[in-house]
Amino acid sequence: MARGHQKFQSQQKNAKKQADIKKSKGHDQKAAAKVALVYTCTVCRTQMPDPKTFKQHFESKHPKSPVPPELAGIEA
Repeated sequence: MARGHQKFQSQQKNAKKQADIKKSKGHDQKAAAKVALVYTCTVCRTQMPDPKTFKQHFESKHPKSPVPPELAGIEA
């Protein structure tokens, strides 16, 4: 078991190694995309990034269903 100065060196080396691993991974694109998808279709549960796309989706995929109230004032 390492003691004293050797233990300190080992901790520093491990911290540097962990920082390099974290830096090399970069950002997670899946997580960023998931955050951007804020509108969910009430019929099919498909997620969309903005209300205009949501309304276009709703009108093309679910023409017989009533339009949700959050899409009532939006023009496609």
